[in-house]
Amino acid sequence: MELEGKRLLLSGATGGLGQVIAAELAAKGAILVLSSRKEKELKQLARELPGGARRHRVVPADLAEDGAAEKLVADAGKLDGLVANAALPATGRLQSFSRRELARALRVNLEAPIMMARALAPTLERKGEGHLVFISSIAGKVASPRGSIYSATKFGLRGFAFGIREDLHPAGVGVSVVSPGFVREAGLLHDAETKLPPWLGTTTPRKVARAVTRAIRRDRAEIVVAPRRQRVPARLGHAHPELAARFQRRRGAEKIADQLTAGQADKR
Repeated sequence: MELEGKRLLLSGATGGLGQVIAAELAAKGAILVLSSRKEKELKQLARELPGGARRHRVVPADLAEDGAAEKLVADAGKLDGLVANAALPATGRLQSFSRRELARALRVNLEAPIMMARALAPTLERKGEGHLVFISSIAGKVASPRGSIYSATKFGLRGFAFGIREDLHPAGVGVSVVSPGFVREAGLLHDAETKLPPWLGTTTPRKVARAVTRAIRRDRAEIVVAPRRQRVPARLGHAHPELAARFQRRRGAEKIADQLTAGQADKR
């Protein structure tokens, strides 16, 4: 699907990664409906995008609230697609999560994208065109210490996307997953102020944003945005989880995981 003149709903728009995705989509001619919990920041973002606030709409929403996902799609109006980017970090040992924190993570990271797709898919099927993009993670391929809940949501999101992709294909509606590795300059890793070992490598928000536009234009099932040194082990670890676990233990994954957990604790 070409982006020029298409109306896309972008959730998590005011996050560091969301802002870069918004800029990339707008530069390619998309008309955006921007959403997050932060109305003031949303309005500022809309003004800064090509075309400004006259071209792009703002619809604040807290996807952790019951029914918010479906309401957001209804409030967004006519749409040609969705970029489900909103997510909570959800790092830490399972027993450290309160019931509320656990419910929030599952709802925002997994249930909300599913419910938004459920609300929008019938319209796109009738039109015979449109695209759904789900921002997953390399953590949706290989789990790591302190990542049981986050990985559960990202594994689940990938499975959902690949399944609904087959359901919507006959109607001409595309579905894609974009799975970033560790992203510097913006996103959950950056917000946690965690410094990774040099050998691990990172990617940039701009590369993730470009992957989103490429996924829509070419109807790619999945694009993994990460250095080769992450992509290859992730592919191997997905097929051989015990091997991946031994590799992570030897490389100090526990220490990195604890740093991430401490940096993200207030965002759960």
